[in-house]
Amino acid sequence: MTTATTAVADAHRREWAYVLAATVRVTRDLDAAEEAVQDAYVQALTAWERDGVPARPGAWLTTAARRNALNMLRRARTLELKLPLLLGPDDTDTVLPEAQAVPDDRLRLIFTCCHPALAQQARIALTLRLVCGVATPDIAHAFLVSEPTMAARITRAKKKIAAARIPYAVPTAEDLPERVDTVLTVIHLLYTTGHTASSGQNLVRDDLTARAFDLACMLHALLPDNRETAGLLALLLVHEARRATRTGLDGRLLRLEEQDRTRWDRDLIAEADRLIVAALTAGPPGRFTLQAAIAALHAQAPSYRDTDWPQILMLYTELQRIWPSPVVALNRAVAVSMVDGPEAALTEVEALEADGRLATYRYLHATKADLLHRLGRDAEAVEAYQAALALTDNAAEQQFLTERVDRLEFGRP
Repeated sequence: MTTATTAVADAHRREWAYVLAATVRVTRDLDAAEEAVQDAYVQALTAWERDGVPARPGAWLTTAARRNALNMLRRARTLELKLPLLLGPDDTDTVLPEAQAVPDDRLRLIFTCCHPALAQQARIALTLRLVCGVATPDIAHAFLVSEPTMAARITRAKKKIAAARIPYAVPTAEDLPERVDTVLTVIHLLYTTGHTASSGQNLVRDDLTARAFDLACMLHALLPDNRETAGLLALLLVHEARRATRTGLDGRLLRLEEQDRTRWDRDLIAEADRLIVAALTAGPPGRFTLQAAIAALHAQAPSYRDTDWPQILMLYTELQRIWPSPVVALNRAVAVSMVDGPEAALTEVEALEADGRLATYRYLHATKADLLHRLGRDAEAVEAYQAALALTDNAAEQQFLTERVDRLEFGRP
């Protein structure tokens, strides 16, 4: 792979959202902007190979994409109508008056794509794909559906936008509250997709987690009195505090009980706790605040053994009440195993298995395997671990699951 090819691939991971958002400000049409940006990346392959990689790849791509967009407008004979929307060569950082409600292009575009005229899952999938640059297979994985199903869902959403003439206009301050839950969900799924990558050699995709964390910070600054924006930021703060200890020096995945808690960032955990306490005292907790409270209890425990599992179980029970989800039920079952024992938890996991919605969710099978092992049913545990192994393409997870199988089958340490 050439230097230019590597640079373009890296720029796609890091700069896609910035470039697309800046181009939409010219076209006010997401399909046209996406086409212009894609052409810019193709142009970069040739130009960067010939002239070298520019010092600011994102700025180069933005300029090229917006030039492509202008050419498209000229060909469509609509340039004169679009002139008031164009940015001059020296005002790239100027905030348009109508955009002042949301101070960042990426965040503005996420709010725009989360239009209430679309079904919520369509909003989330479309935003993750087009604005955040998440690949369709990764979005399908997050929604627990097949890749063709997700691709069709994204296509239908784009067609509905075109047919209904939904404008890609910057939302007003009055529009923000009804869209905020979807925006929070997008940011959370973006972080989750990067927190444990579905494929590749590394457990974490730093580009996605950094992008999501940045957006969560901006959203909380934009809506400081919204309890759930605080809850989401607190949740990500706890994850960030622990991220350096999730793998060993050799890249091996480390479970929570194996991680070196002395390396956790206590300042981030304290900031998360402040946000959680403020959100809890201001009113009934939402789903992100409850998840943050659970994560904080894990982070504040001096050791895995000293974790306040009864409190965590209570929080999961409340989370399941306000946000019914098979994934929440699975996580709750883990807490049940620590409070009431593995037998009680296995009953709940087997009910989820029979339900079928988590059939392709590797953590269902891995959780079942762990419970079976704790009950001394190692032959069945091996089968469950192998089922989980067949469902992951992430090298760190594959190594971890393979080691678990070998340990049970061959008595290896």
